Amino acid sequence: MSHGRGSTPRGVPLRRRVALGIAVAFAAKLTPAHAELWGYVDADGIAHFAPMRVDGRFQPVMSPLAGVQRVPGKTDHGQRMLTWLDIAPEVKAVQPYLREAAAATGVDAELLKAIIAVESGFKSDAVSPRGATGLMQITPVTAQRYATADELRRPALLLEPRANVLIGARMLADLTRRFGRIDAALAAWNAGEGAVRRAGGHMPDIDETQAHVHLVLELYWALLQRSLGARARQLTMVEMPGG
Repeated sequence: MSHGRGSTPRGVPLRRRVALGIAVAFAAKLTPAHAELWGYVDADGIAHFAPMRVDGRFQPVMSPLAGVQRVPGKTDHGQRMLTWLDIAPEVKAVQPYLREAAAATGVDAELLKAIIAVESGFKSDAVSPRGATGLMQITPVTAQRYATADELRRPALLLEPRANVLIGARMLADLTRRFGRIDAALAAWNAGEGAVRRAGGHMPDIDETQAHVHLVLELYWALLQRSLGARARQLTMVEMPGG
Protein backbone atom coordinates (compact mmCIF):
# COMPACT_ATOMS: atom_id res chain seq x y z
CA MET A 1 0.00 0.00 0.00
CA SER A 2 1.19 3.49 -0.75
CA HIS A 3 0.45 5.95 2.02
CA GLY A 4 2.07 9.07 3.33
CA ARG A 5 3.13 9.89 6.88
CA GLY A 6 0.96 11.62 9.45
CA SER A 7 0.41 11.68 13.20
CA THR A 8 -3.37 11.68 13.37
CA PRO A 9 -6.17 10.29 11.21
CA ARG A 10 -8.62 12.42 9.31
CA GLY A 11 -11.45 12.84 11.76
CA VAL A 12 -14.48 13.37 9.51
CA PRO A 13 -16.62 10.18 9.53
CA LEU A 14 -18.49 9.00 6.45
CA ARG A 15 -22.04 10.27 6.25
CA ARG A 16 -24.39 8.05 8.21
CA ARG A 17 -26.68 7.73 5.24
CA VAL A 18 -23.83 6.12 3.30
CA ALA A 19 -23.32 3.59 6.07
CA LEU A 20 -27.03 2.76 6.03
CA GLY A 21 -27.47 2.86 2.29
CA ILE A 22 -24.58 0.52 1.70
CA ALA A 23 -26.69 -2.30 3.14
CA VAL A 24 -28.90 -2.26 0.05
CA ALA A 25 -26.82 -0.44 -2.57
CA PHE A 26 -23.08 -0.90 -3.02
CA ALA A 27 -20.75 1.81 -4.29
CA ALA A 28 -18.97 -0.11 -7.03
CA LYS A 29 -18.84 -0.96 -10.71
CA LEU A 30 -16.98 -4.24 -10.77
CA THR A 31 -14.51 -5.34 -13.40
CA PRO A 32 -15.39 -8.96 -14.29
CA ALA A 33 -13.06 -11.49 -12.72
CA HIS A 34 -13.12 -15.13 -11.71
CA ALA A 35 -12.59 -15.02 -7.96
CA GLU A 36 -13.44 -17.63 -5.39
CA LEU A 37 -13.19 -18.03 -1.66
CA TRP A 38 -12.71 -21.51 -0.23
CA GLY A 39 -12.53 -22.56 3.39
CA TYR A 40 -13.08 -25.15 6.06
CA VAL A 41 -13.37 -25.30 9.85
CA ASP A 42 -10.96 -27.74 11.48
CA ALA A 43 -11.48 -29.99 14.50
CA ASP A 44 -10.32 -27.23 16.84
CA GLY A 45 -12.93 -24.83 15.47
CA ILE A 46 -10.42 -22.74 13.55
CA ALA A 47 -11.45 -21.45 10.12
CA HIS A 48 -9.07 -21.55 7.18
CA PHE A 49 -9.58 -19.41 4.06
CA ALA A 50 -7.93 -19.57 0.63
CA PRO A 51 -8.61 -18.13 -2.85
CA MET A 52 -8.50 -21.66 -4.32
CA ARG A 53 -9.10 -25.27 -3.29
CA VAL A 54 -5.86 -26.15 -1.53
CA ASP A 55 -6.91 -29.71 -0.70
CA GLY A 56 -10.00 -31.85 -0.19
CA ARG A 57 -10.92 -30.22 3.11
CA PHE A 58 -11.67 -26.87 1.45
CA GLN A 59 -15.23 -26.20 0.34
CA PRO A 60 -16.52 -23.22 -1.68
CA VAL A 61 -17.61 -20.28 0.46
CA MET A 62 -18.23 -17.88 -2.44
CA SER A 63 -18.93 -18.74 -6.06
CA PRO A 64 -17.06 -16.84 -8.81
CA LEU A 65 -18.33 -13.66 -10.39
CA ALA A 66 -18.41 -14.53 -14.08
CA GLY A 67 -18.57 -11.31 -16.09
CA VAL A 68 -21.51 -9.68 -14.31
CA GLN A 69 -21.92 -6.03 -13.40
CA ARG A 70 -23.96 -6.72 -10.28
CA VAL A 71 -24.31 -9.54 -7.82
CA PRO A 72 -27.86 -10.92 -7.81
CA GLY A 73 -29.42 -12.66 -4.84
CA LYS A 74 -28.12 -16.21 -4.84
CA THR A 75 -27.99 -19.32 -2.71
CA ASP A 76 -24.87 -19.49 -0.62
CA HIS A 77 -22.84 -22.70 -0.71
CA GLY A 78 -20.67 -21.92 2.29
CA GLN A 79 -23.18 -21.95 5.12
CA ARG A 80 -20.81 -23.65 7.53
CA MET A 81 -18.15 -21.01 7.02
CA LEU A 82 -20.65 -18.18 7.31
CA THR A 83 -22.03 -19.78 10.47
CA TRP A 84 -18.46 -19.87 11.79
CA LEU A 85 -18.25 -16.13 11.21
CA ASP A 86 -21.38 -15.77 13.35
CA ILE A 87 -20.34 -17.97 16.27
CA ALA A 88 -16.55 -18.41 16.42
CA PRO A 89 -15.04 -17.05 19.67
CA GLU A 90 -12.30 -15.17 17.81
CA VAL A 91 -14.90 -13.45 15.65
CA LYS A 92 -17.17 -12.67 18.60
CA ALA A 93 -14.20 -11.17 20.45
CA VAL A 94 -13.72 -8.67 17.62
CA GLN A 95 -17.41 -7.71 17.27
CA PRO A 96 -17.26 -4.83 19.81
CA TYR A 97 -14.34 -3.32 17.89
CA LEU A 98 -16.20 -3.68 14.59
CA ARG A 99 -19.21 -1.85 16.05
CA GLU A 100 -16.98 0.85 17.54
CA ALA A 101 -15.12 1.33 14.27
CA ALA A 102 -18.38 1.43 12.29
CA ALA A 103 -19.82 4.08 14.61
CA ALA A 104 -16.64 6.18 14.44
CA THR A 105 -16.02 6.01 10.69
CA GLY A 106 -19.28 5.02 9.00
CA VAL A 107 -17.71 1.92 7.43
CA ASP A 108 -20.18 -0.95 7.67
CA ALA A 109 -19.24 -3.53 10.32
CA GLU A 110 -20.03 -6.42 7.96
CA LEU A 111 -17.63 -4.97 5.40
CA LEU A 112 -14.90 -4.81 8.04
CA LYS A 113 -15.68 -8.41 8.96
CA ALA A 114 -15.34 -9.47 5.32
CA ILE A 115 -11.99 -7.70 4.99
CA ILE A 116 -10.64 -9.35 8.13
CA ALA A 117 -11.80 -12.80 6.99
CA VAL A 118 -10.00 -12.40 3.66
CA GLU A 119 -6.93 -10.62 5.02
CA SER A 120 -6.12 -12.67 8.13
CA GLY A 121 -8.85 -15.24 8.83
CA PHE A 122 -9.31 -13.46 12.19
CA LYS A 123 -5.78 -14.29 13.33
CA SER A 124 -4.76 -11.22 15.32
CA ASP A 125 -1.07 -12.19 15.31
CA ALA A 126 -0.85 -12.72 11.54
CA VAL A 127 2.19 -11.08 9.91
CA SER A 128 2.70 -11.15 6.14
CA PRO A 129 6.10 -11.44 4.42
CA ARG A 130 5.76 -7.74 3.58
CA GLY A 131 5.28 -6.79 7.22
CA ALA A 132 1.51 -6.23 7.20
CA THR A 133 0.27 -7.13 10.65
CA GLY A 134 -2.82 -8.18 12.56
CA LEU A 135 -6.47 -8.63 11.77
CA MET A 136 -6.65 -6.16 8.89
CA GLN A 137 -3.02 -6.60 7.82
CA ILE A 138 -1.94 -3.03 8.50
CA THR A 139 1.55 -1.86 7.53
CA PRO A 140 3.69 0.38 9.72
CA VAL A 141 3.41 3.14 7.09
CA THR A 142 -0.39 2.94 7.26
CA ALA A 143 -0.25 3.08 11.05
CA GLN A 144 1.85 6.23 10.89
CA ARG A 145 -0.82 7.85 8.75
CA TYR A 146 -4.02 6.68 10.41
CA ALA A 147 -3.19 5.96 14.05
CA THR A 148 -3.67 8.64 16.67
CA ALA A 149 -0.68 10.10 18.51
CA ASP A 150 -1.67 8.18 21.65
CA GLU A 151 -1.92 4.91 19.72
CA LEU A 152 1.50 5.39 18.16
CA ARG A 153 3.09 5.54 21.60
CA ARG A 154 2.06 1.96 22.37
CA PRO A 155 4.48 -0.88 21.59
CA ALA A 156 3.22 -3.67 19.34
CA LEU A 157 0.33 -1.41 18.35
CA LEU A 158 -0.74 -3.39 15.30
CA LEU A 159 -1.02 -6.63 17.26
CA GLU A 160 -3.75 -5.06 19.40
CA PRO A 161 -7.05 -6.15 17.81
CA ARG A 162 -8.96 -3.00 18.72
CA ALA A 163 -6.31 -0.61 17.45
CA ASN A 164 -5.77 -2.67 14.31
CA VAL A 165 -9.48 -2.57 13.43
CA LEU A 166 -9.82 1.14 14.18
CA ILE A 167 -6.80 2.03 12.06
CA GLY A 168 -8.04 -0.12 9.20
CA ALA A 169 -11.53 1.39 9.35
CA ARG A 170 -10.10 4.93 9.30
CA MET A 171 -8.01 4.04 6.31
CA LEU A 172 -10.93 2.52 4.38
CA ALA A 173 -13.17 5.48 5.25
CA ASP A 174 -10.52 7.88 3.98
CA LEU A 175 -9.94 5.92 0.77
CA THR A 176 -13.69 5.72 0.14
CA ARG A 177 -14.10 9.47 0.64
CA ARG A 178 -11.26 10.25 -1.74
CA PHE A 179 -12.06 7.74 -4.48
CA GLY A 180 -15.85 7.84 -4.02
CA ARG A 181 -16.23 4.10 -4.65
CA ILE A 182 -15.89 1.06 -2.43
CA ASP A 183 -14.29 -1.10 -5.12
CA ALA A 184 -11.69 1.59 -5.83
CA ALA A 185 -11.03 2.01 -2.10
CA LEU A 186 -10.49 -1.72 -1.68
CA ALA A 187 -8.25 -1.73 -4.75
CA ALA A 188 -6.18 1.10 -3.25
CA TRP A 189 -6.00 -0.89 -0.02
CA ASN A 190 -4.53 -3.83 -1.92
CA ALA A 191 -2.46 -2.28 -4.71
CA GLY A 192 -1.81 1.26 -3.48
CA GLU A 193 -3.42 4.58 -4.20
CA GLY A 194 -1.15 5.27 -7.14
CA ALA A 195 -2.39 2.21 -9.03
CA VAL A 196 -6.00 3.37 -8.68
CA ARG A 197 -5.17 6.93 -9.74
CA ARG A 198 -3.39 5.64 -12.83
CA ALA A 199 -6.56 3.66 -13.63
CA GLY A 200 -8.59 6.88 -13.54
CA GLY A 201 -10.02 6.20 -10.10
CA HIS A 202 -11.31 2.77 -11.09
CA MET A 203 -10.24 -0.82 -10.57
CA PRO A 204 -6.69 -1.24 -11.92
CA ASP A 205 -5.95 -4.00 -14.41
CA ILE A 206 -4.15 -6.16 -11.84
CA ASP A 207 -5.39 -9.74 -11.52
CA GLU A 208 -4.42 -10.11 -7.86
CA THR A 209 -6.13 -6.86 -6.91
CA GLN A 210 -9.29 -7.65 -8.87
CA ALA A 211 -9.50 -11.08 -7.25
CA HIS A 212 -8.95 -9.59 -3.77
CA VAL A 213 -11.67 -6.97 -4.23
CA HIS A 214 -14.14 -9.52 -5.55
CA LEU A 215 -13.47 -11.87 -2.64
CA VAL A 216 -14.16 -9.11 -0.13
CA LEU A 217 -17.30 -7.92 -1.94
CA GLU A 218 -18.66 -11.44 -2.39
CA LEU A 219 -18.20 -12.27 1.27
CA TYR A 220 -19.62 -8.90 2.30
CA TRP A 221 -22.72 -9.54 0.20
CA ALA A 222 -23.18 -12.97 1.75
CA LEU A 223 -22.91 -11.44 5.23
CA LEU A 224 -25.44 -8.78 4.29
CA GLN A 225 -27.84 -11.42 3.05
CA ARG A 226 -27.60 -13.18 6.40
CA SER A 227 -27.95 -10.01 8.46
CA LEU A 228 -30.77 -8.47 6.39
CA GLY A 229 -32.60 -11.70 5.61
CA ALA A 230 -35.46 -11.37 3.14
CA ARG A 231 -34.90 -7.63 2.77
CA ALA A 232 -31.67 -8.18 0.82
CA ARG A 233 -32.65 -9.29 -2.68
CA GLN A 234 -29.77 -8.04 -4.79
CA LEU A 235 -26.66 -5.90 -4.73
CA THR A 236 -26.83 -2.92 -7.09
CA MET A 237 -23.90 -0.76 -8.09
CA VAL A 238 -24.14 2.99 -7.51
CA GLU A 239 -21.71 5.88 -7.37
CA MET A 240 -21.18 7.61 -4.04
CA PRO A 241 -21.19 11.42 -3.89
CA GLY A 242 -18.08 13.28 -2.93
CA GLY A 243 -15.56 11.15 -4.88
